[in-house]
Amino acid sequence: MRSNLIIIGMLAGAISCNDPAQPKQQATTPTPVTSKPSNFSEDVAFLQKYLKNVVVLNRSHDSSRVVVTGDYQARVMTSTTGGSQGKSYGWINYGLMASQKYAPHINAFGGEERFWLGPEGGQYALFFPPGSAFEFQHWQTPALIDTVQYAVTTQTDTSVTYRQKGSLQNYKGTRFQLDITRTIRLLDEHSIAGKLGFALPAGLTPVAYETENVITNAGDSAWQEQKGLVSIWLLGMFKPSAKTAVVAPFRNISNSKQLITDDYFGKITARDLLIKDSLLLFRADGKARGKIGLAPLIAKTGAGSIDLENNVLTILLYDVVPQGRYVNSKWEQQKEPFKGDAVNCYNDGPLADGSQMGPFYEVESSSDVRTLKPGQSLTYRQTTLHFSGDKNALQALAMQWWKLSFDDVQKFLNH
Repeated sequence: MRSNLIIIGMLAGAISCNDPAQPKQQATTPTPVTSKPSNFSEDVAFLQKYLKNVVVLNRSHDSSRVVVTGDYQARVMTSTTGGSQGKSYGWINYGLMASQKYAPHINAFGGEERFWLGPEGGQYALFFPPGSAFEFQHWQTPALIDTVQYAVTTQTDTSVTYRQKGSLQNYKGTRFQLDITRTIRLLDEHSIAGKLGFALPAGLTPVAYETENVITNAGDSAWQEQKGLVSIWLLGMFKPSAKTAVVAPFRNISNSKQLITDDYFGKITARDLLIKDSLLLFRADGKARGKIGLAPLIAKTGAGSIDLENNVLTILLYDVVPQGRYVNSKWEQQKEPFKGDAVNCYNDGPLADGSQMGPFYEVESSSDVRTLKPGQSLTYRQTTLHFSGDKNALQALAMQWWKLSFDDVQKFLNH
């Protein structure tokens, strides 16, 4: 995540004064789950046991499946290429869900794409009350993006749309009245080929979904840069393995390495990070905490991951505005509050005391920000694609998309 969020994610839960309907019970530690789901259908059954609003998107003639819940802000919890018995790709915090309680600061339920708003920290922070110190005890995920339930407005077998209205106050004291809509669409193979720009190699089974995220200024005054702006922030949590690497393409310009941040939680070692030509490889084993940030000037669409252990290749497609304004979420008074990251990657790992919320890894993207007048909207789309199947076919896809061979990935993971 963009700043100190993962360090404190172990507290997994949130109570906010902005949401009077939240339960009063609190959980300081997740409830142990003795038998975790082992495939997609078991994940769905688990979600249905604890949640009221669970929607499975599917198509009768293929094995792609996506499960979404309005209980967690229209969050995509997981997906599969293998039908009801297939492997799930999203990381889910089963213990927290089973507790049916909330705890301070954040509800880290997991899910392979959640809807958030930024910035987190800084003078325009949405996660700190006005006048507070940028310290953990004051940090609070807003209920609108943490505990508020989003209502379904339209639904088909392959798409679902949610809507929620609410307000947020930033550190500056500016109040934002928001009308949020979020649509999740399951894509067919023809649409997938259109997104990639080429036909899939034979031997692959895909699942892909596009989310369309819209925030509208529902207030009576325009949003102004000097009072703070709001970005759309999409975060995906996936299952790690010893043979998984995140892949992030970037524009290889003269100062590109200065526009890659790799020391959010201490400098990432050469064992876990390789920056070469126009690709970045980042170990995603869930064993060493670290985060990468790419500035919009160099960030490119199409970050993802290669899991050589389970033969899965993941690609995320999103828009990047190279000269755009992106929020800075660092926990400090910032000199440049609109020069933040467009893309982030995170590998989970144990904290200093040995505890750990995951393991998982993340790929995140953010929109730029706009000075919206009343009634104007900002729309941000992202497509998540998973491919499973024959290793040679997966390698062909990796070569076509990233010009990256599995031998190079394996060499990086082995060193």
